[in-house]
Amino acid sequence: QVQLVESGGGLVQPGGSLRLSCAASGFTFSMYHMRWYRQAPGKEREFIAVITSGGGRTNYADSVKGRFTIFRDNAKNTVYLQMNSLKPEDTAVYYCNAVLIEAGYEYWGQGTQVTVSS
Repeated sequence: QVQLVESGGGLVQPGGSLRLSCAASGFTFSMYHMRWYRQAPGKEREFIAVITSGGGRTNYADSVKGRFTIFRDNAKNTVYLQMNSLKPEDTAVYYCNAVLIEAGYEYWGQGTQVTVSS
């Protein structure tokens, strides 16, 4: 059974940091590109970051570039999102996504809430 389980969300003050984790199971994690998305209330789901299957390449949305870092540990089947200098506009539910483009396989986690507020 495929599972993506996010954790690490919570309430943080502006300027603070959080690290999100996404633990994967039920598929060959090392073959999949991994992405983070977020969805704020009343808004569409937004792409945040992607890391290739081997971890060699990353890309970020302009809104988080320089503040967020995506990285992965294929030995632990886990992808992370380090979020620094958080702003109130970063408040959203954050989702983990796994994609194997060649086969058209895609999986989503259930999301974790991040709230940035004083």
